[in-house]
Amino acid sequence: MLRFLLKRLAVLIPTFIGVSVIAFSFIRMLPGDPVALLSGERVMSPERHAQISHQLGFDRPIVIQYLDYLWGILRGDFGTSIANKSSVLDQFFQLFPATLELSLCAILIAIILGIPAGIFAAIKRGSFFDQTIMGAALVGYSMPIFWWGLLLIILFSGILQWTPVSGRISLMFFFPSVTGFMLIDSLLSGQQGAFKSAASHLILPAIVLATIPLAVIARQTRSAMLEVLSEDYVRTARAKGLSPFRVVGIHALRNAMIPVITTIGLQVGVLMAGAILTETIFSWPGIGKWMVDSVFKRDYPVIQGGLLIIAGIIMLVNLAVDLLYGLINPRIRH
Repeated sequence: MLRFLLKRLAVLIPTFIGVSVIAFSFIRMLPGDPVALLSGERVMSPERHAQISHQLGFDRPIVIQYLDYLWGILRGDFGTSIANKSSVLDQFFQLFPATLELSLCAILIAIILGIPAGIFAAIKRGSFFDQTIMGAALVGYSMPIFWWGLLLIILFSGILQWTPVSGRISLMFFFPSVTGFMLIDSLLSGQQGAFKSAASHLILPAIVLATIPLAVIARQTRSAMLEVLSEDYVRTARAKGLSPFRVVGIHALRNAMIPVITTIGLQVGVLMAGAILTETIFSWPGIGKWMVDSVFKRDYPVIQGGLLIIAGIIMLVNLAVDLLYGLINPRIRH
């Protein structure tokens, strides 16, 4: 198992370097001058522009800038924001709990609903329920996040007025952040109605973000279950008189979970990408909205640092999925 882990870790190193090169290069292809944006509406003199460019290191060769940036990353320094002069890493960890809370709720919704839906569709293959579930999954996968989010806001926040439009909690509640997760902190605060307010703010963004992963997980679970249910050992288990629950829930599901786990691991990247749109639509104060605001400000250190950290998280999740393979199926370790 140790050799299996070391081989996976060795693959991450060139991948991480490749991501850093792409993030560093493509950001500098964006139109706009970050130095000029610092002046706001004022006209900056060429001398002042050259002075700030020198202070930020933008006047040095691009290769030297990248090597300095890479050396800073190896020392744990992801740079300083051009806009507010604060550490990129500090900003990330300040905002990441909000994105993590939203993403965890979304993936839990997708797993809790997607896997049973896929199993039920596989068992009832070709039936009305199978066609309905797969049709709904196809619609959910095809629906643009921004359009789906706006529809839910219009219906539940505008017409029915059941949920708030934006934010994480009502402004009438204030309490110290202990864990960074608003649901947990609202419970710890002891303020009546705080948890309800946090949950009502979270439900719509979580549903919007969970839509595509839920559809993908449901379709993958159905496909994997159909393949496993036709195997000889499943027919043997049925012939031995085992209950349908044991045949499906123990013998079939465990072997069908490997491609499903792969799908769940890959959805982390989808969640991070979807969080950018979801957080922007619902004004959710997380990493996605932070990155969008940084793009408009041409804040190079924030954009490339945020991209690199998010890519690192996705790679670590995929590593965890690989290790989970070995626990489910020991043959994979060899």
